[in-house]
Amino acid sequence: MSYERFSTENAALLLIDHQVGTMGWVKSIPFEEMKRNALMLAKAASILQLPVVLTSSMEEYAQGPLLSELEQILPREFAARIKRLGIVNAMDDDNFAKAVQATGRKKLIIAGVTNDVCTVYPALSLVRDGYEVQVVADAGGSPSAMADDIALRRMDKGGVTLTSTNQLIAELAGSWATPQGGQLVQVLMTVLQG
Repeated sequence: MSYERFSTENAALLLIDHQVGTMGWVKSIPFEEMKRNALMLAKAASILQLPVVLTSSMEEYAQGPLLSELEQILPREFAARIKRLGIVNAMDDDNFAKAVQATGRKKLIIAGVTNDVCTVYPALSLVRDGYEVQVVADAGGSPSAMADDIALRRMDKGGVTLTSTNQLIAELAGSWATPQGGQLVQVLMTVLQG
């Protein structure tokens, strides 16, 4: 099977449940690192004008609101976010499924706040439905290292490509020498310089 790189022309980004409460349940990766990676993905999508679908689950409860920074980076997408009422697999929510289809893209990048719950089920559902899926493993985590490892293995076995934030941004950039590539370098350098 030949590999066609994910690019601004063929990919869309799905950010699932990066909510302040839920993020506190993740223990397999430091909170700040996971948050930084999720926001880097949002910034990259904004620079590249990638279609983005945001979703949250039960914002009024312990899960809390989506990261406020997402509203600053992706104001239109934030306003249009799909608010699920506790549906675990985001693809089982009709509004989310329709929003994903409306991107018109067959290559999907997924970052969910918990790899073991929020990410694994939509990722596997989308592969089953004929999408090519990359999961950005370090823009989410799980309550334990074991839970994260098992979720990543399950997705890998199920046909999902696992990637990291830096790796994905480099793939989307294609070249650092373009105007967009130069902006993406700035996003990466800000992080690397702490």
